[in-house]
Amino acid sequence: MKYLDYYAVLGVPRDASADAIKKAFRKLAREYHPDVNKSPGAEARFKEINEANEVLSDPEKRKRYDALGANWKTGQDFRPPPGWGGFEGASSGPGGIRFDFGDGQGGGDFSDFFSSLFGDLGGAGRAGRGRRGGGSPFGGFGGFAGAEDSFTPRGQDFEANLALTIEELYNREPKTLTLQVPVVQPNGMVAHRPKTFHVRIPPGATDGTRIRLSGQGASGGNLYLNLRVAPHPTYQLRGHDLDVDLPLAPWEAVLGAKVRIPTPDGDATLTIPPGTQGGTRLRLAGKGLPDKHGSRGDVFAHLRIAVPHPPTAKEKALFEQLARESSFQPRPR
Repeated sequence: MKYLDYYAVLGVPRDASADAIKKAFRKLAREYHPDVNKSPGAEARFKEINEANEVLSDPEKRKRYDALGANWKTGQDFRPPPGWGGFEGASSGPGGIRFDFGDGQGGGDFSDFFSSLFGDLGGAGRAGRGRRGGGSPFGGFGGFAGAEDSFTPRGQDFEANLALTIEELYNREPKTLTLQVPVVQPNGMVAHRPKTFHVRIPPGATDGTRIRLSGQGASGGNLYLNLRVAPHPTYQLRGHDLDVDLPLAPWEAVLGAKVRIPTPDGDATLTIPPGTQGGTRLRLAGKGLPDKHGSRGDVFAHLRIAVPHPPTAKEKALFEQLARESSFQPRPR
């Protein structure tokens, strides 16, 4: 994967504040979201923007990126179990996760590797030390015939983040994961072998939900996936509720109106009462994401008053007339 200058992607300086990064991301996400921008390259640009925001909005990832540059991903999204020493993990790519565990060229004999991988198994890992030219040190493991040793290795758990869009979460679209897992070869070296999983999103899942894939870790351990919902140009996810910014024309706020508002089911109609103030929060019940009991969260519209910019000559004249004739005082005298 090519190295991206995340600051250049978002168009911010390297000392940009968290608020400046957030503001730049939202502006660019709205501009390049595939649902809005149909031009060639918009989707790829949107993915780069999401990737840059994911790193720069996370203080730990940003610190690592600033320090390591192109090598910042070393260790990202993989939590090795105790004793894994020199192994490194990484995740990559929308819609999938990839683990890398070292380069398979490291020093040390198989007994050192085995002990670090499975822990101290009552001396079993050390039993093969110094016997690499004779009996097999793989006795009882992974289908290799052993001369003398016999043991059952402990399972090890893996943990990773799985990125989803709000649409994927709402539709519970299955996700495909390809993991590059370490496999010990007869010569004691480590090779990588791909293994693909099809993950079903459980009912009621939301940002932060943890999914367990039993027995899919190392030697019968578990694979844990932490769901992370990517930022969205329209919605802000809060549990199973969705927040939406809704601009209103001044006359809609004064006179009342019926306006269209986006929801995961498609556009819905929201009634604006006459005299609605900017900053009001209105609720569309049952239009959010489903929880594990089958109930739906809500969509909350945050209203703000928008004005013509710039106004036409006639609009300006009408507002000037309103200013002359109205006795309304928005501030105390």
